[in-house]
Amino acid sequence: MTDEVNEQHAWDQWDDDVRAAVAGELRLMDPTVRSARDVARQLLDPDFVEVGASGRRWSREDILAALPEMDGAAEDGARYEPSDLRGVVLAPGLVHLTYETTINEERARRSSLWRAGHDGTWRMYYHHATIVPAAGRRRAHERHA
Repeated sequence: MTDEVNEQHAWDQWDDDVRAAVAGELRLMDPTVRSARDVARQLLDPDFVEVGASGRRWSREDILAALPEMDGAAEDGARYEPSDLRGVVLAPGLVHLTYETTINEERARRSSLWRAGHDGTWRMYYHHATIVPAAGRRRAHERHA
């Protein structure tokens, strides 16, 4: 292969990796996945950690136990609406995603790290969410800035 072909192959792989991470992220927003612990477990790395919008730190087992009761889990309930989804390969086998979600008129900015296991399966390793304040609502420290 020429250097140009090798470079194109590397870019194609990066695109595939980002697509795999995005697909996993979207699956975790699906009510059927959120309500099925065994399915959700397959998408979360054994070392998974989340810092939720509330500031709470969640382990893999914590989040698996809570997912069926969290927003977006009811088949006939409100669903997450993701927007502005972006992904970048940080290193081979490691993808960083950023995006926003809206559910029940509440917006959050989100960031996830996905890593590929030895078997090539992509799993969420880390997730962080931050609530976006309603328009016009400013926190005290922002008023004094």
